[in-house]
Amino acid sequence: MSGEAGVPSAELRRAWAPLASGFEVEPGATGLLHQTVRLNASDGGRFVLQRVSDVFSPAIQDNIAAVTRHLAARGFPTFELVATVDGALGLDLGPGGRWRLLTRLDGVSFHRLQSVEQARSAGALVGRFHATLDDFEAPLAPMGLPFRDTPLYRKRLLEALERHAGHIRHADVSDLRARIDAGFGALGASPRTRERVIHADLKISNVLFAGEALPGRDEAVALIDFDTLMRAPLHAEWGDAWRSWCNRRGEDEREAVFDLDVFEASIEGFAGGFDRPLDRAERDALVDATERLALELATRYATDALEESYFGWDRDRFGSAAEHNLIRAEGQLSLFEAARACRADRAGILETRLSVEAR
Repeated sequence: MSGEAGVPSAELRRAWAPLASGFEVEPGATGLLHQTVRLNASDGGRFVLQRVSDVFSPAIQDNIAAVTRHLAARGFPTFELVATVDGALGLDLGPGGRWRLLTRLDGVSFHRLQSVEQARSAGALVGRFHATLDDFEAPLAPMGLPFRDTPLYRKRLLEALERHAGHIRHADVSDLRARIDAGFGALGASPRTRERVIHADLKISNVLFAGEALPGRDEAVALIDFDTLMRAPLHAEWGDAWRSWCNRRGEDEREAVFDLDVFEASIEGFAGGFDRPLDRAERDALVDATERLALELATRYATDALEESYFGWDRDRFGSAAEHNLIRAEGQLSLFEAARACRADRAGILETRLSVEAR
């Protein structure tokens, strides 16, 4: 960007044909990881221009292009990458950053789940997403950072405790680590099931809905933010979705409350959207999905409490990154315990709602 805040530089405007003919910039550039600007081209096209965070490999653009082409060819609603005038999937300006242009979908997003029906519709959309990608066979490149790598996160927590022995919150993090280890011990080894192409970041804000008010509020229309596309078990996908959708409290709260109605509605929606049987092992692995993901996040936040490296800590509510991340870690441990308390109920719901193939 250069000149007026949020206005693409001349170099960026020359790179993409839709920007060369003129555009309007919607107010309020956004983005936690990526610098993001919404643009309305003079020919009616609507786009998102992003400076992609350096934490990601450039190869994620190839992943996004391959998956969105596959989805679009089968009628699943999706954004797409816009090629530059030279046919590239993005523009690398060196010190000026790596950029991409995406088509923009209609719809609104919410930071918190609004209703049980919203969860049901979102679950159905996720089911259709997975059904559409069931025959996707192209390779996916690593995203450039370790993601959903629980053993590595646990190793990093141990190393952080050794490296930051003098940290003022060291004792608190050490206590958290003991609780995290106990939780993993109760769960046992992670189940081995088939891998699918997963979104891997299904927080509710990555689901678009038709409108802010009813009935559109409860109609999921598209998924966004495909940076974390990867091959992984289905329980990794749903563990992350449920920790976002089913916790009645936010991630910045110490106490979690698990909403069973949301859980049941989401998996009922998924079953209808997916519309094919799961392997029995996949169904069974979903029982502990939320607990495993909650412990994984607790591990990451506990590490960040010592490293004080979390990029988005709230300075209005917390005195330090350490304090914010301790609350986040405690909140995820609380979610683990809340989900564990209703495990039998969730197992019964999964058995009732999901058809399985005996394998």
